[in-house]
Amino acid sequence: MRVLVHGGAGGTPERPEPRQAVLDEAAATGTEAASPTAAVVDAVRVLESDPQFNAGVGSAVQSDGHIRTDAGLMNSTGTVGAAASMRDVEHAVEVARVVAEETPHVMVAGDRAVALADAYGVSTGDLWSDRMRDRWGELDPVESDDLRSHVEWVHGQFGGTDTVGAVATDGEAVAAATSTGGRWCALAGRVGDVPQVGAGFYATETAAVSTTGAGEEIATFGLARHVADAIEAGTAPAAATDGLIGEFDDEMAGSAGVIAISPDGSVGEAFNSDGMQTAVAGEIHQ
Repeated sequence: MRVLVHGGAGGTPERPEPRQAVLDEAAATGTEAASPTAAVVDAVRVLESDPQFNAGVGSAVQSDGHIRTDAGLMNSTGTVGAAASMRDVEHAVEVARVVAEETPHVMVAGDRAVALADAYGVSTGDLWSDRMRDRWGELDPVESDDLRSHVEWVHGQFGGTDTVGAVATDGEAVAAATSTGGRWCALAGRVGDVPQVGAGFYATETAAVSTTGAGEEIATFGLARHVADAIEAGTAPAAATDGLIGEFDDEMAGSAGVIAISPDGSVGEAFNSDGMQTAVAGEIHQ
């Protein structure tokens, strides 16, 4: 199994070495899985459990003071699932897998997605990291009972870009997964690119793609689908990721990053932000 992971496109981290060690662990964990789908889930779970990343226990806080997580997953057989706007669900990627494999749907959201998590043994709990508690404590929120004023306040706070994701192949099939705690102080209930098929993640028989960055812009552009289409048309993953980030940079105002893998184990990664840490592990044995 060959696995490539990313820890989000954004600013340069203050302590890159500890983050890189966790990314290396996540990629290595994925190589031990029995299938590409299991590999991306296992890899992303490692990142969701580390508060250094904006997913799971490191998630950002929405404007009402609650944490909500999103994730999406897809493999080369067309199996696809996503879960969105889930309060206090650490392993959002596990819920996306439940949606993909156990329901007739592509996406489930909100309280019912949390209930689905509970029904299938995906735990919920306190996702507040010390970093987020301190940052939230510095704010003076405008209460949401005056929604127009609250939205105006959100405009002044909203930001951030990080997300985590993984792509994997066993030499035949491929899979992709992306998970996030959202952008800082987004309007409560906001859903970004991560659980949107073709935006935050995508997979075909020839490519698996995970993206990260400014979610509204990524969703508008359809970044993951464009990269996968380029690889399907014959472009190598490295050239496809470079080329599409270049197009994104030309057309959109936000920052983004993307990783991709093909069944032969070729990988690509590119970003237009200040930084994006990645890790790759494993080889294809044919």
